[in-house]
Amino acid sequence: MDKDKVKGKTDEMAGKARQAYGDMADDPEQQSEGETQEMKGKARSTMSDIKDKAEDIKDKFN
Repeated sequence: MDKDKVKGKTDEMAGKARQAYGDMADDPEQQSEGETQEMKGKARSTMSDIKDKAEDIKDKFN
């Protein structure tokens, strides 16, 4: 697992935690920031997966 994938998963978990805190504290700003952080993490993880697949395809042709 590369560092982008790890960072993505970390952002996802932190975003979920921030959303939960926002729910408990009735803080819509924290909820929104948590959603944003979670989406950022998912995007980073997806980009890492795409990069891995591209490397696999490149290796097949070399």
